Amino acid sequence: MAISRRSLLLGGAAAGTAGAMTIWPLAASATPRRGPLRTDPFTLGVASGDPEPDGFVIWTRLAPRPLAEDGLGGMPTRDVPVHWEIAHDERFRRIVRRGTAVARAAAAHTVHVEVHALLPGRDYFYRFRAESHVSPAGRTRTAPAPWVSGGTLAMSFVSCSQYEHGYFTAYRRLAEDEPDLVLHLGDYQYEYRAGVYTIPGGNPRDHAGPETVTLANYRQRHAQYKTDPDLQAAHAVAPWAVVFDDHEVENNWADEVPEQPDPNFLARRAAAFQAYYENMPLRRSSVPRGIDMQLYRRLRWGRLATFHMLDTRQFRDDQACGDGYKDCPAALDPARSITGAEQESWLLDGFRSSTAHWDILGQQVFFGQRDSDSGPALVTSMDAWDGYAASRERITRGWVDARVRNPVVLTGDVHAHWADELKLDYADPTSRTVGTELVCSSITSTGDGSDAVPATHPWAAWNPHLRFWNNQRGYVRTRITRETMTADFRVLPYVTRPGAPAHTRATFVIEDRVPGLHQIADTPTPGAASLAGRPGAADRGAATMRQETLRP
Repeated sequence: MAISRRSLLLGGAAAGTAGAMTIWPLAASATPRRGPLRTDPFTLGVASGDPEPDGFVIWTRLAPRPLAEDGLGGMPTRDVPVHWEIAHDERFRRIVRRGTAVARAAAAHTVHVEVHALLPGRDYFYRFRAESHVSPAGRTRTAPAPWVSGGTLAMSFVSCSQYEHGYFTAYRRLAEDEPDLVLHLGDYQYEYRAGVYTIPGGNPRDHAGPETVTLANYRQRHAQYKTDPDLQAAHAVAPWAVVFDDHEVENNWADEVPEQPDPNFLARRAAAFQAYYENMPLRRSSVPRGIDMQLYRRLRWGRLATFHMLDTRQFRDDQACGDGYKDCPAALDPARSITGAEQESWLLDGFRSSTAHWDILGQQVFFGQRDSDSGPALVTSMDAWDGYAASRERITRGWVDARVRNPVVLTGDVHAHWADELKLDYADPTSRTVGTELVCSSITSTGDGSDAVPATHPWAAWNPHLRFWNNQRGYVRTRITRETMTADFRVLPYVTRPGAPAHTRATFVIEDRVPGLHQIADTPTPGAASLAGRPGAADRGAATMRQETLRP
């Protein structure tokens, strides 16, 4: 009986590999130096990433005891050969590539294989073997050939998964959609020890270990997150493109400046970067060098879409006026940058040379202006692009001057869904729209959240370019063609217990060469109407947004 793709990827992977182990070649290097691996080392699943027309990265990490305090996952202190296979089919009857990599003890027994010489625009399946143990299988995909401009891309994007605040059901629902590509826009893991960052009613589960400061701490924390079966399902269903935000290191850090004075911050940053690379499906071009890591990069999906993946943490100036929401003249200083000069130049050059139908910025913090004060003062978040207004204007004007066909900014960080229209002059509500921003809510961060009808934030009254807001957890699912980009804002009614359903709260369409949002669906969560009439509901939502600089 044939095994369905869904059963393979969402829990039935063992069925796809049972009885098939004899196809693996035996290598002399597979003989262990000190005893065999007696228990399954593939507790953290598999992943793939950064697709190109001829290949992608495949990843795994060996960790029979993933929560070991030394961060080494219970592995012996020796390197371990790991065999890998790529197949056209989920039963691995048509193998197209295979090889052997080494899971090195110095890198916490992680494996990154850059696979090449594959066909463009195709699904592939992959798996690993270490000694007698076989990993779950994953599905991935190559990008289309560079000259292909048609077709459809199913892309979903996510951010902010605080393990303690709930269950990762949204990752499971995303996996069930079977996207072609997933973008993770930051806060993949959080640094706090248990009990520090809590939600009303208490956290449904706890972090293991102390606050992450050392390499062992970060390795242990990444391993704890990767043990979650819903996250494993999302990684196994499609290639990911990842960028970090602040919590992969610590809250609201800016280049070499920590949130609170810390003489050891640079060592902490280097440890966090190493653990991040070790646990993500990134190419060797992103291997950290001390406190530096090359994370900004481009992914091209034929001529349909170019993804400019940005790094808005590593090169930014420190937040102005002591961070937080402020009326801060320094935020307008033209010398201030959130990207750094080199990354800004790289991005502007990309706009000028682009031939894509859609130029999509995958990045971390809110791009459009959000004034939280209804009066004459401009009170905005110093941690977002509002705190670097001249930097934002240079980027925006750059895509306007380059006549980018369809600029779209994708954002995470703020634990709520938003959709807004981008301007060169936010002070003039009648000024033309020059781009579009879609913001995904969190996977779990800040707990269940709530819906309201209508789904607009109170700030929208004096920020008319803010078109949509929803304070439930979830993700954004998009469908990209030459003619349109359709965005479904997917929400879950709860995350503090497992198994929630997901539904589309609202759907917006961006039309080719017509920047801005056209709403085509609005589906309130059942029972949400009662929230709209509850005194203070909107105010509580606004208060939530004012707190986001504390622990976004």
